[in-house]
Amino acid sequence: QVQLVESGGDVRQPGGSLTLSCAASRSLDRLYKVSWYRRAPGQERELVASITVTQHINYSDSVRGRFTISRDTSKNTVYLQMTSLSTEDTAVYYCNALDLHATSEWWGRGTQVTVSS
Repeated sequence: QVQLVESGGDVRQPGGSLTLSCAASRSLDRLYKVSWYRRAPGQERELVASITVTQHINYSDSVRGRFTISRDTSKNTVYLQMTSLSTEDTAVYYCNALDLHATSEWWGRGTQVTVSS
């Protein structure tokens, strides 16, 4: 079992920046992939960014160039740095992790990001 705790959600104006954190209860080197997803009101859950144990990184087209995913293995934490925020980034952001065999996955409870003027 892996616990994932997201933090950092807040309210920002358009054009602002925010960094989210996902703290894992297991060493990141024992997780194949950690991803950030988001769900906006009335919409389907969307993959935002992911980073693998070999540090292969993937971004959705909607955030590429604005968001940066990174990890700190000493803190078992994955970060999502978000810049040039727009109202379309308003959503609950969830952290997801897969084990090394990609047979088990875990979710955090989410953190709310609101972008509004």
